[in-house]
Amino acid sequence: MDKLFGKYPLENLEIKDKSIAQVICLTSVYVPHTFGRLSREKLGKMQMNVVERLANKLMRGGTGEKTSGKVIRTKGQMQGKKLRALKFVEKAMQMVEEQTKENPVQVLIRALEYAAPREDVTRVSHGGVSYQVAVDVSATRRLDMALRNIALAALMGSFNKPKSLAQSLADEIIATGKGDMQGSYAIKKRDETERMARSAR
Repeated sequence: MDKLFGKYPLENLEIKDKSIAQVICLTSVYVPHTFGRLSREKLGKMQMNVVERLANKLMRGGTGEKTSGKVIRTKGQMQGKKLRALKFVEKAMQMVEEQTKENPVQVLIRALEYAAPREDVTRVSHGGVSYQVAVDVSATRRLDMALRNIALAALMGSFNKPKSLAQSLADEIIATGKGDMQGSYAIKKRDETERMARSAR
């Protein structure tokens, strides 16, 4: 069986959240890169290794809107540069292993379980009036939101700062994997989403 980046085994990893367990793919691969083969298939991302999906989330042009008081623009430094994103992810995994003495993929799975919101809000129009209602979140969207918030936290942590993207990503994965409500941006976003859903019930 191939180990991820030749170092990390992907079998016998524990996923406690049964909802997320059905959509997390842990296919044994050396380099998590499908070259877009799954992009045309319906729900093809469910067959894509979760580490590759994290790298895909890093390939973005920033936030495009105010987040924590500022708009982040990466000016195309990461857009479309998959191998560069994978190098950052590999470095981050190495840092997570050094700091936690655990398989970094297991730490990432634990972080995704903590960061995935269970409720969200959606806008409904009825009789010309729009209002928000609380809805349960599907397993695929829960995983997408968790990956997006972890990647966004890494970009924000390294934007215009001396900290590298790999170090910022490693710090976010470790903090979220511990369930650190103060140090994890992804957990703060989960709590904010669930609080809005509670108020919209």
